[in-house]
Amino acid sequence: MNKNILIAEDDKDIVDILILYLQNEKHNIFTAENGEEAYEIFKNNTIHICLFDIMMPKLNGYDLIKKIREESNVPIIILSAKNQDTDKIIGLNIGADDYITKPFNPLELVARVQATLRRNYDFNTEKIKTEYRIKDLTLNTESFTAYKNGEVLYLTPTELKILMLLMKEPGKIFTKVQIYENIIGDYFQSDDNTLMVHISRLREKIEDDPKNPEYIKTIRGLGYKIEKN
Repeated sequence: MNKNILIAEDDKDIVDILILYLQNEKHNIFTAENGEEAYEIFKNNTIHICLFDIMMPKLNGYDLIKKIREESNVPIIILSAKNQDTDKIIGLNIGADDYITKPFNPLELVARVQATLRRNYDFNTEKIKTEYRIKDLTLNTESFTAYKNGEVLYLTPTELKILMLLMKEPGKIFTKVQIYENIIGDYFQSDDNTLMVHISRLREKIEDDPKNPEYIKTIRGLGYKIEKN
């Protein structure tokens, strides 16, 4: 699974560690010391996943993610020393797929990168069924696109995969751990808020009233399910 990984990080020690571990998995690594350089690399190369710091010169990670999200659904993982829940929520809300706080275990980061790549680039190989429908929602697994009443829903890859997991088995209750491990990778206790943010953002995009969801239901003490037709 040789993929192109873009790392935007101004700490050379962290970059060197990431290169060492990720090249060991046979990936091709592009590096940038600031957000502007990272954006130029992204525009001129096929990038399969991005690892972005937040505090960078010239163009910070938040603004970089916003620019990329205007034109691409490429998976993005934030690497940041900012470890408050509010920081994580902001990052996920602007389109990041995952948020890892520094200092981090390089083996955990590699596991998350590998899981994200598998779930994004193996996703379109499913040919058994290409379209799922629940009420006014439609998800096409060939184009990796979701619609409501025929209008395209602009979802991140993580949001699309959560929606597909639920739509493939309507009525089935999925625990938070099951959703996280199916969509993002190995579950860690600190990831609970990350999943809740993804669910909340998904509801904002598919529900008429996110506070009283018609589609994605919370089953208290158990997890989530999507209602059948």
